[in-house]
Amino acid sequence: MTQQAGLESMEKLVSLCKRRGLIFQSSEIYGGINGFWDYGPYGVALRRAVEQLWWRCMVEEREDVVGLDSTVICHPRVWEASGHLAQFSDQMVDCRKCRKRYRLDQMEDVGRCAACGSTELTEPRDFNLMMKTFVGPVFDEDHAAWLRAETCQPIFVDYELIRHSSRQKPPFGIAQIGKAFRNEINPRFFTFRSREFVQMEMEFFCREDESMRWFDYWRGQRWAFYTERLGVDADRLRIHEHETLAHYAKAALDIEFAFPFGWGEIEGVHHRGTWDLTRHEEYSGRDMRYLDQETGERFHPTVVETSCGLDRICLMLLANGYQEDSAETRKAGRDEDTRVVLRLPAKVAPVQAAVLPLSRKLAEPARKLFDDLRFRWRTEYDETGSIGKRYRRQDEIGTPYCITYDFDSENDQAATIRDRDRMTQERVGLEQIPAWLEQRC
Repeated sequence: MTQQAGLESMEKLVSLCKRRGLIFQSSEIYGGINGFWDYGPYGVALRRAVEQLWWRCMVEEREDVVGLDSTVICHPRVWEASGHLAQFSDQMVDCRKCRKRYRLDQMEDVGRCAACGSTELTEPRDFNLMMKTFVGPVFDEDHAAWLRAETCQPIFVDYELIRHSSRQKPPFGIAQIGKAFRNEINPRFFTFRSREFVQMEMEFFCREDESMRWFDYWRGQRWAFYTERLGVDADRLRIHEHETLAHYAKAALDIEFAFPFGWGEIEGVHHRGTWDLTRHEEYSGRDMRYLDQETGERFHPTVVETSCGLDRICLMLLANGYQEDSAETRKAGRDEDTRVVLRLPAKVAPVQAAVLPLSRKLAEPARKLFDDLRFRWRTEYDETGSIGKRYRRQDEIGTPYCITYDFDSENDQAATIRDRDRMTQERVGLEQIPAWLEQRC
């Protein structure tokens, strides 16, 4: 895909997300606020489904990973210990002529403004990405605090409490899903790079001599999540090994997806060593070592981290699923029309099944079918407009199965199920529909 075609594809996707209430800019009636996005009814359903799938895979299906839900604001010393206050920054430059601001590492020509062509640029300077706030009634530096820039630091801070309360011992992991905030200089590519986003992270604590084995294990597990659980074509994914590593790390990699704007990271798997626990031990004065009761050995566990962005995964699914194809139409003078469809996996689609009565006269029995299904699957009822228009609407929000209750349903006790991707229609008995959906969703 050419760069121009990719940008046009993204524009179409952004337009669809707004039109169908998936994702749209926050505070739009006031002109919006850059880097912040709201999720509408269908977007929320998609995000919750992906979140629940991740949690099930990482926590509920395992005995060696437990959960945490920590606060967005931590003690300021947390971010001193982690190095964020001193090192978590990008270099930026400003154009003195048009006031455009750039991240230095994203400029094609570091001496020229891409917007106006001016060479009158400021000297590069550090720009801390932490978002600052104040706790208490006085807005001074003694009451300054920071919105968390990542969800992993509270995991390290709470490590000892969680280990004792959950009766875990290395090797074991702690997982968390939550909001994080970064004051990005240049938010871009829709929800790919935002200032407020949701992270899904897991820190796995193990012995140093076993750490690379666990690194390879989690690398495989996370690749399988995308290819097997979410059904993403492996050809649109790749693993990027880091050539430059932090001084405390042995290995790091990114799982990347081929977005319309180019390859972009959706998840990182990192060998963090003992850096985080020893830093928090130094700054807090608390012993963060693990005592092996059998051998009497005390040691700082080594950490293997898996970290992904929920918003990026949802964007990946939307970009991966967006397609345009031809469909029959009754429009005057045309046999075919362009059909926009989101081919989302059934397990995470905002609506898994839509019940559509062929006529409003069939509303009562159709609603009964809807009520029978809605508590097991994400189901929608729609009786407004022609059946063709209703099909198109469901295609655009990614509904894999449309169930049409027609005038023959009362006689044969069956309904017609339309498959979004194959465009086939199958007659299924009303009593068999739950089992039919169970097998596919």
